[in-house]
Amino acid sequence: MQDPTTSPRWLVASAAILFALVCSVAAEAATPAEMISGYRLAHGEGKVKTDAALSRIAEEQAKAMAARDVLEHDALRPFSARVTQLGPVRSAENIAYGHDTFPKTLDQWIESSGHRYNLLMHGASRVGIASARSAKSGRTYWAMVIAAPEPKREKRGKGGKEKPCRIMINDTCL
Repeated sequence: MQDPTTSPRWLVASAAILFALVCSVAAEAATPAEMISGYRLAHGEGKVKTDAALSRIAEEQAKAMAARDVLEHDALRPFSARVTQLGPVRSAENIAYGHDTFPKTLDQWIESSGHRYNLLMHGASRVGIASARSAKSGRTYWAMVIAAPEPKREKRGKGGKEKPCRIMINDTCL
């Protein structure tokens, strides 16, 4: 009689279970930027990388929403005012509350046409994601800021000083 633990069926089933566990652990280990990049790549857009400036803007927004226990783009101040420092680049913001994990929040955004549009912003290459928990309700508030690359600035004059951007064409600052 053959040992059941060496049968081909048992080996295939064991391999499938092991594969599922490894994939599950790998998915949990992915960063939010990697998860967003995976979604973007599956829909014909490029990867995004975590950006410190965008992360700071997202963190300020998440903390402001949590402090006030309100889901509003203007909880701190209008989005356009918060991203002025980025210069003339395309940017967008997604906000949410209710889920304690980023994968669930990402799923929520994917299910919403406006949020999905922002996730798939053409030409975006950087992202900042943050969450904060409300002391009042215990809700977790999420903010994501996604943006196109920083404009390329031309160096001109003595000492290679940058000339301020007046017009942007194809992500090049003129």
